[in-house]
Amino acid sequence: MSAAAAANVPDNICIVMMSAVGDAVHVLPVINALKRVNPKTRITWVLQPGPAALVRGHRSVDEIIVFDRARGWRAFADVRAELAKRRFDLVIDLQVYFKAGIVTAFTHAPVKLGFDRSRARDFNWLFTNSKIPKNPVQHVQDQYFEFLYALGVSPEPVEWDFGPNPAERAWQREFSASTDRPIASIVIATSKPEKDWIPERWAEVSDALYEKFGMQAVLVGGRSERELNAERIVMERARHKPRSELGSGLRRLVTILDASALVLSPDTGPLHMSVALDRPVISLMGYTNPKRTGPYRKFKDLVIDAYGDPGENYPISMENRPGRMARIETRDVLGKVALWQRRYAGVTA
Repeated sequence: MSAAAAANVPDNICIVMMSAVGDAVHVLPVINALKRVNPKTRITWVLQPGPAALVRGHRSVDEIIVFDRARGWRAFADVRAELAKRRFDLVIDLQVYFKAGIVTAFTHAPVKLGFDRSRARDFNWLFTNSKIPKNPVQHVQDQYFEFLYALGVSPEPVEWDFGPNPAERAWQREFSASTDRPIASIVIATSKPEKDWIPERWAEVSDALYEKFGMQAVLVGGRSERELNAERIVMERARHKPRSELGSGLRRLVTILDASALVLSPDTGPLHMSVALDRPVISLMGYTNPKRTGPYRKFKDLVIDAYGDPGENYPISMENRPGRMARIETRDVLGKVALWQRRYAGVTA
């Protein structure tokens, strides 16, 4: 019996994961593990346009079917039309919400694997005919690995391998050569205002990075209204203007993060991209539980935990705690920068 057969990894798999960039990063070790066991397996992934730009061309992604939620109900019609043309051996529904259940229902496969009933929301469990075992809430990455264990597949070694690719290295060399200082990338905003840090404090951090640590701050992210507003405030208040690369796109963001000596980020996609690229990241966590959505396995010492109260031994949970990001002071962030410098940069502040 082949390893693929022994591990229940068939030749044609559909992944349903239409969430944000951070979740897409967490999916990559799953599909890489499936490909390690069965290199012949063809993986089709249903996901949104943003994450699609990040993973298109990845060695383990054979086909992408885009779910464009901006099209409203027509997004479901579009995906249904595409899925009607295909037959799969296995569908893996990595989301717990109703919309993913609808898309899963559109797929044609004898086995549709999803979350156990206790964790699936919005009746998502109705759309799958096989479930992973019930487990307590875990880190999101470990939660996805439960699907591998259900198929008899080990996630080790955990591999992301999403770049930069050789064609992107030329721009990266130009970008790195544009400054004679180590680069510190700052992710100034997220998809939810509750996860954002105060822009005025980012300006203070940017100046300290330049003056005390000899680094060049680079602002990264998209061009949403809140991101542009944060950029404006930082630029107005900082004595040493950071470089702004807002709106550079996800693939160029990969090259920027990869070129960075340090990344500073709230809980959002670039945080997890930095971990995947093995770039030290200072994580500013307050609204979301860092034990569930913080950096995976690495750089735990660089987490600023405003989620928990002093001395609180809180469990891993999906509970969000509004209003806590403001607890993080500029000195807290600079203390972590100093720790990074001692532990990861090989010098003392």
